[in-house]
Amino acid sequence: MKTNYEIRYAAHPEDARHYDTARLRRDFLIEKVFAADEVNMVYSMYDRMIVGGAMPVNETLRLEAIDPLKAPHFLTRREMGIFNVGGKGRVKSGDTVFELDFKEALYLGAGDREVTFESADPQHPAKFYFNSTTAHCTYPDRKVTKADAVVAHMGSLEGSNDRNINKMLVNQVLPTCQLQMGMTELLPGSVWNTMPAHVHSRRMEAYFYFEVPEEHAVCHLMGEVDETRHIWMRGDQAVLSPEWSIHSAAATHNYTFIWGMGGENLDYGDQDFS
Repeated sequence: MKTNYEIRYAAHPEDARHYDTARLRRDFLIEKVFAADEVNMVYSMYDRMIVGGAMPVNETLRLEAIDPLKAPHFLTRREMGIFNVGGKGRVKSGDTVFELDFKEALYLGAGDREVTFESADPQHPAKFYFNSTTAHCTYPDRKVTKADAVVAHMGSLEGSNDRNINKMLVNQVLPTCQLQMGMTELLPGSVWNTMPAHVHSRRMEAYFYFEVPEEHAVCHLMGEVDETRHIWMRGDQAVLSPEWSIHSAAATHNYTFIWGMGGENLDYGDQDFS
């Protein structure tokens, strides 16, 4: 197996407004989330969130404590949310094994133990997308399915934003320190998400887009309210959204995305609309 990581530093919005396309993509886009028998991650200085993916094919992959953590285990001082966006797989946390099917999630609380990822069928490998934030206390590990989610249906087909927001790793479902994650599914004929655009200066956010057909793309919107920017993305890619940035998108096809937040509070509705 192989573990790859990089560090992304935070930017002042007055600096970011001068970035060209290449710099925007370098600092905010995470192009390679999954690769066979690799764990890939980005350590972001926005609320110190780690965004990554593990794709076990022929090996069992171990969640290694990367050097910037300066900790004996990855979860020594961190909590973690995992979504399986591939074939059936399993996550082992200490002595406990969790079976995860497509679009099922797992919360792992802080504490020293080994975590591993494995696919049930190498021909249809699991793809484990994860977010991790720092944690000041430990909450129990728990698997969460869409049946457990708090679901909000929003938008309309006429507005091209008919969607279901599945709030899965949120405090209405289970206790966490600061991490919140969920999955928004756009219905056929809808392409816009998260409108009207908003910011929440108390939390950063990361988006992961999937179920995007290969010939289609997503235009992710970011930047300050009066200085917007855009990043074109493919499926199975993620993007960082600073606290000062809007986060919205339109695509050439309907899609699904996983949102993850970390920061000051656990109030999902704490948003500043532009």
